[in-house]
Amino acid sequence: MKKLSIDIETFSSIDLARCGVYKYCDSADFKILLFAYAFNDEKVEVIDLAQNEEIPEKVEQALTDPNVIKTAFNANFERTCLKKYFNKPMPPSQWRCTAVLALTLGLPGNLAGVTKCLKLPEEKMQEGKDLIKFFSIPINKNQNIQTMKAAQTAQSPQSASCARNLPQHNLKKWQTFKEYCKQDVVVEREIRKKLEVFPIPAPEQKLWELDQKINDNGVRIDGQLVENAIECAEIYHKKRLAEAASLTGLANPNSPAQLKDWLAAQGIEVISLAKDKVKELLATETDPKIIRVLELRQEMSKTSVKKYEAMDKVVCSDGKIKGMLQFYGAATGRWAGRVINPQNLPRNEIESLDLARRLIKSKDYKELELTFDSVPDTLSQLIRTAFIPSPHARFIVSDFSSIEARVIAWLAGEKWRIDVFNDHGKIYEASASEMFNVPLAEITKDSELRQKGKIAELALGYQGSTGALKAMGALGMGLAEEELKPLVDTWRSSNPKIVKLWRDVENAAIKAVTERTTIKIQFGLKFSYQGGILFITLPSGRSLAYLRPRVEINRKFNTEKLTYEGVVPGSRKWGRVDTYGGKLVENIIQGLARDCLAIAMLRLDKAGYKISFHVHDEVILDVPKGTGSKEEVEKIMAKSISWAPGLPLNAESFETNYYMKE
Repeated sequence: MKKLSIDIETFSSIDLARCGVYKYCDSADFKILLFAYAFNDEKVEVIDLAQNEEIPEKVEQALTDPNVIKTAFNANFERTCLKKYFNKPMPPSQWRCTAVLALTLGLPGNLAGVTKCLKLPEEKMQEGKDLIKFFSIPINKNQNIQTMKAAQTAQSPQSASCARNLPQHNLKKWQTFKEYCKQDVVVEREIRKKLEVFPIPAPEQKLWELDQKINDNGVRIDGQLVENAIECAEIYHKKRLAEAASLTGLANPNSPAQLKDWLAAQGIEVISLAKDKVKELLATETDPKIIRVLELRQEMSKTSVKKYEAMDKVVCSDGKIKGMLQFYGAATGRWAGRVINPQNLPRNEIESLDLARRLIKSKDYKELELTFDSVPDTLSQLIRTAFIPSPHARFIVSDFSSIEARVIAWLAGEKWRIDVFNDHGKIYEASASEMFNVPLAEITKDSELRQKGKIAELALGYQGSTGALKAMGALGMGLAEEELKPLVDTWRSSNPKIVKLWRDVENAAIKAVTERTTIKIQFGLKFSYQGGILFITLPSGRSLAYLRPRVEINRKFNTEKLTYEGVVPGSRKWGRVDTYGGKLVENIIQGLARDCLAIAMLRLDKAGYKISFHVHDEVILDVPKGTGSKEEVEKIMAKSISWAPGLPLNAESFETNYYMKE
């Protein structure tokens, strides 16, 4: 099939990085400046739209021709911008994303990073960032001097006062910009050719198309709630600031430096005013005045309004936020949150959400303060509720129950756990019962053993030890240091097949790399080394990729360890990453959980349910009133999967007029 490689350069007054492509091209001043393209292996052409050149008719026709595959490094950007520019649908089924292809192979998600990683002769031009800053974003105060110089060079006095730099303001730079656009097509095509030996599987392409449909549709926002929440937070903050200033006499009591000095004058030396440190001070302080100042510090430091401000910035002219999900945003294939990141929203715990929303929307801020303990905390808990369904519709929210625990039990063949999920599903209680040999009926929701079972389940499934328990908050939950190691040992002895799975996976991965061979274990889990990549093929048929794997010596334990190239945990830097059996199992389980969600979403879409967005293992459906049901949704979610015979899936659902955690 004929392929059309595309790269565009654009202008908009909207910040692309902060607001995303949908808001970016929704702006009235959005323009495509340059359009570079090439059919198959033909020469790359650049159309200078900013200087009134026109896209050739054959190219314009090809953009909507189903017999021509369009490719771009970040196809979502090109597709969305071209859809806006031509005011025509750009069906995702006609597009292929080279960035997604790179991500499926364990490579970086940016053009320059992939080029460097693959050591390609064709490279992205380094001047690009400066040229984009000059031509593609509005002039700001920092650019004025440069702009005036450019204006003098181009003999165009209007430049110093215009909103953006035009080609005639610096023709030399503009010519370089055109070369940059052209080179991006050359590089994208080179990358695609090199990577297409490992093509995106057809089911993944279908899933990407659904992902684009979800991102294109977006989710409606309660604009009144957002606007009033911002106003309420500002009023409340000013009141608390005035009270703190009155108590302390400080010009800015919200300043950590000023507040530390004030506390020192009261005889309290503090190094930090971080949330946990203030909490510690409040636990020991007796002076009412100091207590109140510290309470005000807590209140003023809460960032309850930032998500609302982000929503207000990114909402499109149709009242929706779009592009919240990044396909293959994690190495396991899971999605990453973008724009306002729906994966990182505060939980709601107050029971009277309806009342809180009503008071905010009616601007009854005084009543809100009287009714609820903390205004910032209440505003924070209402953030999720800003997402609302279409008119005359409601949300059906459906969440897989303990999906990772179910998948690891199934893959490892840990029968007692599978039996639990086929029966009552209370894995925390059942785990405690198995670990401590206590009848299940004796382990109540508030019992100490259930707490131990819960933290063990959360921390130890992927070869975690005492450090994982501590990181999960075991000591803060009342467990003593000396209890941790026995808890680890007890959990592992109760789950021998999961422990064996860690070893089997690590041994198979190391053998595949050292012997350049293929190893198969249960349920079709396959480890193979091809083209400098370790592939772990999941039962679903999708593969996880580990770039340039090596087997090295772990000096600490004098054993073999596996390393690969990737983003080093805790940083954004590319380098060598250590891994081990438990970590690989975590990748596999999270990958399979993601594939379960993917199949469920494809089934829901086919059944006519509109997916607004999804968060981890939860889908949020926008369903017209009088149609569909949570029972039908649960049935679709829990339907068996052909590649996972015996996997006990279950989902819990509820209906709501706004997004929330039940």
